[in-house]
Amino acid sequence: MSDIQPSLIPPTQPVRLPAAATLTLPRWGILLLCLLYILPGLIGRDPWKNSDAADFGVMWTMAQHGWQDWLWPNIAGLPIADGGPLAFWLGAICIKLFGWLLGDALAARVATLCFFLIGAYSVWHTTYLLGRRTEAQPMRLAFGGQPETLAYGRMLADGALLIYLGCLGLLMHSHETSIEALFVALVAYALYRCTRYIDAPTVSNAIRLGLALGMLVLTNGLVTPFGLYLCFLIGIFFCSPPRRKHAINLIIAIVTTIVPVVVWWLALELSQPYDSSPFNAWLIWNAGQIGLPTLNAIGDFLRNGIWFFWPAWPFACWAIYAWRRQWRSAHVLLPFLFTVTFLIIALFSPGMQETVLLSFLPSLAILAALGLPTMKRGAINAIDWFSVMTLTLIALFIWLAWFARHNGWPAGIARNATKLAPGFLPEFNLFATIIALCVTAAWFALVYWRLSRQPPVLWRAVVLSTGGVILCWVLLATLWLPWINYSKSYAGIATEMASHMPDKHSCIRTNVSAAQRASFAYFGNVRFEGFVPEHCHYLLLGDRVPKYNRPISPKRYKNMELIWEGHRPSDRSERFRLYRSIE
Repeated sequence: MSDIQPSLIPPTQPVRLPAAATLTLPRWGILLLCLLYILPGLIGRDPWKNSDAADFGVMWTMAQHGWQDWLWPNIAGLPIADGGPLAFWLGAICIKLFGWLLGDALAARVATLCFFLIGAYSVWHTTYLLGRRTEAQPMRLAFGGQPETLAYGRMLADGALLIYLGCLGLLMHSHETSIEALFVALVAYALYRCTRYIDAPTVSNAIRLGLALGMLVLTNGLVTPFGLYLCFLIGIFFCSPPRRKHAINLIIAIVTTIVPVVVWWLALELSQPYDSSPFNAWLIWNAGQIGLPTLNAIGDFLRNGIWFFWPAWPFACWAIYAWRRQWRSAHVLLPFLFTVTFLIIALFSPGMQETVLLSFLPSLAILAALGLPTMKRGAINAIDWFSVMTLTLIALFIWLAWFARHNGWPAGIARNATKLAPGFLPEFNLFATIIALCVTAAWFALVYWRLSRQPPVLWRAVVLSTGGVILCWVLLATLWLPWINYSKSYAGIATEMASHMPDKHSCIRTNVSAAQRASFAYFGNVRFEGFVPEHCHYLLLGDRVPKYNRPISPKRYKNMELIWEGHRPSDRSERFRLYRSIE
């Protein structure tokens, strides 16, 4: 409380609320909601294709091998210079600590769990700090009964967290063993550190802000921290009241950001892992993250953002309009500047990767929470009805498809499920079914509570959207997890390939993608050609590979025989062939 900077109350406030509207969720309820969101989908599955398997492969390689792999990230010998090493280091540490107990794949997801909790904590506390500021408070009522300052801040924080959990774009990425899971958490944490600095512009808070942005550099490169420093500088000069005299602390923050990067660079230059350094390749990758805006990039942003940012963006747009007269107040200006910064980065990003879209979610969730007190009852009810109808229908379809998969009726749905995963044999899991039934019953109880009692609490506007998203995710992660795992895992094909190798200690040359390489190395326990070229007796070819990886034709190699050919049942166009030298 003592670090809150007093400011003038604007002449007009868009918020008029009674105290009954600021009832908050219990702390145990928030923690339970977060665990219900994040745990399903982390447990009981293999690393899945694409970034989940690829980034896990880097962590696993670090944990299994020597110090050079910690400094030169790679997947069983395939160099990976994109992003940064921090997420890989943390995942590898978790494998070292918990791999003996949980298995390497699940141990790496302990880091994913921690990343999510950091992001959720940061969103909640940032909104709480901004919501308890004087200029964010509702108008005082003529006869009293207005909310207390702290209660209003906690209510906004609860709403922001619910919106953050309900964002569709966060759902899959928060459960992956990937850089993206740490990236969005650190963006939220950087926003929290900025808020703490505005409340108390001390040197210690500047150092902590610098460390947060330094961790961002080591996670996903220079572009985002550089943009946030410009954003923060603008916020210092335009915030009401201005913080110009504290701009010198920004230099301290910048120096603090540079320190871990310099330490990493010195370690690479002095040690020269595998007689080279990933730093130059990392700088080249950073340069490729910026390009000129194109119509295609703008179109992709609009098409993907509509669902990726749902349900945050309608509330956030309304909040910007409702608070337009107080735009210089910190609780509006800070999340708005973050959102604008990420919008500029997105438009100048040539690839329009989902990592860029993830950066929007913390600031959009906070803006959306500010919009809750100003929403009309009719708009809130419309969003509720949309959420109830849409998400209930999706949940019922998930149940119907599960029933069809086990019983063959409806025949069309059962046939489509079999076609997408041929060869999969469903097994009834009583424990997973009980969990799915309990969560479904809780959903209908929540709908009944919301629609029958018409509670005055402000977070009622998003509780159904978030609850419905969690419902659908839990149903997928319980009823359908074996089917999804069968469709997205390379475990079966990797084990099959390895069984045809008499000598697993011999190296393999290959052209497969990063995720495939990681899966074959982990599940098949085989050794691929590393940084140093060597004579390999085996050649693994993939017929469908990324455009930047040209398939290696076996015709280029004499005296090689085909000893195995296979594909995943769920993807017949993806072929693998294993050749052995007969010299």
